[in-house]
Amino acid sequence: MLQESTGGRKKAMLTILSNPLSPKLTTLCESLGILKCRSKSSTCCSLSQEPKYQSLSRRNLVYVLVTSPCLFPALPSYAKTKSKSPYDERRLLEQNKRIQRENNAPDEFPNFVREGFEVKVVASDNYIKADSGLIYRDFDVGQGECPKDGQQVTFHYIGYNESGRRIDSTYIQGSPAKIRMGTNALVPGFEMGIRDMKPGGRRRIIIPPELGPPVGPSTFFSSKQFEVFDVELVSIQNCERRTIVGFYSDVTCN
Repeated sequence: MLQESTGGRKKAMLTILSNPLSPKLTTLCESLGILKCRSKSSTCCSLSQEPKYQSLSRRNLVYVLVTSPCLFPALPSYAKTKSKSPYDERRLLEQNKRIQRENNAPDEFPNFVREGFEVKVVASDNYIKADSGLIYRDFDVGQGECPKDGQQVTFHYIGYNESGRRIDSTYIQGSPAKIRMGTNALVPGFEMGIRDMKPGGRRRIIIPPELGPPVGPSTFFSSKQFEVFDVELVSIQNCERRTIVGFYSDVTCN
């Protein structure tokens, strides 16, 4: 609070502070000729009594008081971070299960809890996650040897999206698919999934986006999503290259 008092010809400005000034701030004000205090911890100080310095003293006092961290200490700043609520995750999981039931998803189909760019795969303990990020489950192991590069594999598959909706099936097409291993003709995650299968084996493969197909207007897939395939490996054939009429060659598989 600032008060003016008149005593004779001289005018004095009396400054009453709500809190005592710190010793450093008091010394600073006195060295600038702004205040004259009764003591270092006094709350009652007066401005310079010389008229020609009063206006300047007032301005300096206001500047010092406003900018001084002694009177107005900086408050700690903090940012409120958004934490994931278990309730929200359960709600999204139940919503996903409901959509899968509407799409007639197969039994023990994995659930995908998507929140922004993060996706959590919820599956039973029967599923195995490989170091590559591929997730799979064997229903039947099969018998024999696993396919090698250059060999042809014959297999059936049913493809699903995250919501359990069927997107493709060789059973509906009426004939199995045939492809040679090691020719980059398959989605990377799909080839990884059938590479260690045996003839007669049945497996469910969960392919993460980084191992999935390319996306875009010219492709079948429009967004980065997990893809699920139920695969049945029918057989494995050896292949060999034959040359016809000296300049034409092809590959036959038996």
